Amino acid sequence: MTVAVFARAPVPGRVKTRLARAIGDAAATALHEKLVERSLATARAAKLGDVELWCAPDASHEFFADCVRRFGVTLRTQAGGDLGERMARVFDGHGMRPLVLIGSDCPALEPRDLLAAASALHTHDAAFVPAEDGGYVLVALARPAPVLFRDIEWGSAEVMRQTREQARRADLRIAELRTLWDVDRPEDMARLEREGLLA
Repeated sequence: MTVAVFARAPVPGRVKTRLARAIGDAAATALHEKLVERSLATARAAKLGDVELWCAPDASHEFFADCVRRFGVTLRTQAGGDLGERMARVFDGHGMRPLVLIGSDCPALEPRDLLAAASALHTHDAAFVPAEDGGYVLVALARPAPVLFRDIEWGSAEVMRQTREQARRADLRIAELRTLWDVDRPEDMARLEREGLLA
């Protein structure tokens, strides 16, 4: 099994833009790097198999090279299109092999969540870790299911609801695991500090 991690290059003004308005571009960029590093450490600790870091807009940033040295990941470049199209391509590229895909905004995600998702694929077509904001922070598929990534309002509070509907229409069995939270807004910073997840 492969674990794929999605991450943007840590370029000031291009990452954590909502947070940057409150804490500044430099602090937001540094936080983004820490979140990516935590996601990679979590993926590695799950010991499910190879870990791939899917980079945007490409894999040329020196931060990604450092991730290769520190975490032993393989770099890949996200293809164009919206988030759904980019995720669907990752699953399509792995053929009929199961794959777990996570983002880099959820420091509350633990190795046990990845293991639970992988286990769920024995009896389900897909597994999700929903997010408190209505999206999701992990998707695992037993085999490609492009329908799950179509006609979704990415970035909205409707993502998980619309994904459930797509699964229902396609008669796909989905497992929903424990709901977690991600770091996107200034109010998330206090929670991050309170829970000490990046300490």
